[in-house]
Amino acid sequence: MRTAGEAHAPGSPTYDDGVTISPGAGGETGRSPHGRHLAVHPVQHPDGETSTEPAELTELPEPPEPPEPTETRLLRRLLGDATLRLGTTRTDRLWGWLGPALVTVLAALARFPNLGRPHKLVFDETYYVKQAYTLLRVGYEARWGTDPNPAFEAGDVDTYLSRADYVVHPPVGKWMIALGMEVTGPTSSVGWRLSAAVVGTLSVFMLARIARRLFASTLLGTIAGGLLAVDGEAIVHSRTGLLDAFVMFFALAAFGALLIDREQARRRLAHLVAGRLDSGGALTGWGPGLSIRWWQVVAGVLLGLAIGTKWSGLYFLAVFGLLTVAWDVSARRAVGVRQWLPAGILRDGVPAALTLVPLAAVTYLASWFSWFRSPGAYLRDWAATHPGEGVAWLPESLRSLWKYHGDMWEFHNNLATAHSYAAHPLGWPVQWRPTSFFYETPVPANAACGSDRCSQAITALGNPILWWGATVAIVAVVWWLVRTRDWRAGAALSGIVAGWLPWFAYAHRTIFTFYSIAFLPWMVLTLTYAIGKVLGNASDAPARRRRGVRWVAGYLTLVLVVSAFFYPVWTAQVVPYWFWRLHMWFSTWV
Repeated sequence: MRTAGEAHAPGSPTYDDGVTISPGAGGETGRSPHGRHLAVHPVQHPDGETSTEPAELTELPEPPEPPEPTETRLLRRLLGDATLRLGTTRTDRLWGWLGPALVTVLAALARFPNLGRPHKLVFDETYYVKQAYTLLRVGYEARWGTDPNPAFEAGDVDTYLSRADYVVHPPVGKWMIALGMEVTGPTSSVGWRLSAAVVGTLSVFMLARIARRLFASTLLGTIAGGLLAVDGEAIVHSRTGLLDAFVMFFALAAFGALLIDREQARRRLAHLVAGRLDSGGALTGWGPGLSIRWWQVVAGVLLGLAIGTKWSGLYFLAVFGLLTVAWDVSARRAVGVRQWLPAGILRDGVPAALTLVPLAAVTYLASWFSWFRSPGAYLRDWAATHPGEGVAWLPESLRSLWKYHGDMWEFHNNLATAHSYAAHPLGWPVQWRPTSFFYETPVPANAACGSDRCSQAITALGNPILWWGATVAIVAVVWWLVRTRDWRAGAALSGIVAGWLPWFAYAHRTIFTFYSIAFLPWMVLTLTYAIGKVLGNASDAPARRRRGVRWVAGYLTLVLVVSAFFYPVWTAQVVPYWFWRLHMWFSTWV
């Protein structure tokens, strides 16, 4: 039945169910407003006219959907729908950069103000800052006389001796510190810490972008960056001239490079396999090769720089190398390669090893450039004065360096000097025995803090709410990894495996909780993975999602409040003694 205001072509009847039929010769079909396909046929009337009427209202099947392109199907299998949707809208692309940028600004505000406070060499700055300065001046770490720190702090920075010092860490981290001193001059305590502040701030931006890619979520990426921005260990290491923040920075950058490599390699694999299948070929043998992978090259260089800062970077090389091979094996299995295990190991794993390991080794060796060119460097002429000793087939310079490394290994493996802040690695994730970098009682007290007793402290203590939550998250994420074999869980845990577990083999020697800064980003990633689970999925019931948002918002607010509370004892602010004591929740923290 046609309603008022409707019109249609002459000879195109409208029926009671709203079907409009266009006339034509032979059998035709019409579509109702509801999308039904109806069969119609021409009808001959007694007056000789012909019209098209539905001889029988018969629903015809919907036309089949066009088949999904092979490459799209493979990409969905290899990367997942969430990753493929990431950055496809203008809003998501905008917040993909703006969110990380905002938490990076927050990180800078926590790290740079009063960076030179205190104007004293703090904890192991007594080694690394002065060693960095002599690297600038003479090309090697020179020795200093008795009690050189007061003069150095007062601006008399040239009291070093002409003899080389025996140092037990490679030079990259000290060269990084030296770069900051070049900017401000060696007499500025800001310069001693400038490079650490820069890489500590950049690490927040990197982690936010890495987490966004890992979890295919701009929100989770921003949360991860924000957590690193306000953590106490991250803030303290960004404000002191030590080496461990540089290990963290280079290892995190290498992890990000391998994460990009994973996605690019899978996109290339999907393209090559789809091309072969669509052309009628078969996916035989090991599947297609992926040629050179430039992000693996970048990762190899970055891991070499991590090792060139501290030897603990070696464990990140080992774990990340195994991780990328596992990713490649699973990719070949996912696209249907029959011999996926040998293909992943031999076609992808061997080239990865031949990329990562040699590049890391060459980068590490190159980091000793100033030692090679400095005749006065420690043990530089050992081979010349000890003919026939050591590794005889090596050139003299490398034989001397090998001897030096043997001495370094002996030192690291047998260091057993008692220290009041030594800590077993079992307690590191819960910050059981944090390291005090600096503590003074300023006088006169009334003038310093308006109380009868004052404290000025730098305590390398992570935000306890963050670290305790991350420790619980480790257990949960391991369970999710075993239960679901979610690659994201394994990736989040990988840095903890590399940065924490190896220290159990060295528990007999003197080690400290502040070493845990090296794997802090992966503690944050593990916690962020758990936060994503609490938030839930888009398919969850709205009430479930609202509960998740409330729990996460409450937890993040608590983390932020606790960071604000502890900030004075992370940044050497002068406070009343009673205020400092409020922060020492356990006797092991004092």
